[in-house]
Amino acid sequence: MAAQRRADVVWEGDLLSGRGAVKVGTGVFPEFPVTWGARTEEPGGKTSPEELLAAAHASCYAMALSSTLTKRGTPPQRLNVSAVCTFDKVEGAMKVTRMELTVKGKVPDLNQAQFEDAAKAGEKGCPISNAIRNNVEIELTANLE
Repeated sequence: MAAQRRADVVWEGDLLSGRGAVKVGTGVFPEFPVTWGARTEEPGGKTSPEELLAAAHASCYAMALSSTLTKRGTPPQRLNVSAVCTFDKVEGAMKVTRMELTVKGKVPDLNQAQFEDAAKAGEKGCPISNAIRNNVEIELTANLE
């Protein structure tokens, strides 16, 4: 059975001066505001699709890497993952151009080279990476604590 998740947005006004409100179906997050300015300037307490994509990617990648390490017999004690999503103008149109994943891991009985290898394999198995691959440049940096 396929899992489905839902989010809803209400948008009012034009692109530049309008605003929206995002709600997730589970209700786990409070409703949060989105605006064009939050995407292209200072966020000012609002979020953006790119920030949400970065959050989705970081959490998905953490799970994928944890799975990879566990399958290799070296489950992690801790993984700290950050994702930075770049939204930029390309040939006159706005586009998500890059995602920078950085992971620091505490994994007993693993050296740096082994961790980097697992990190690359985890990225290849990450569903969010696979959804954006070939459209968004993905850069991965992995270091043991």
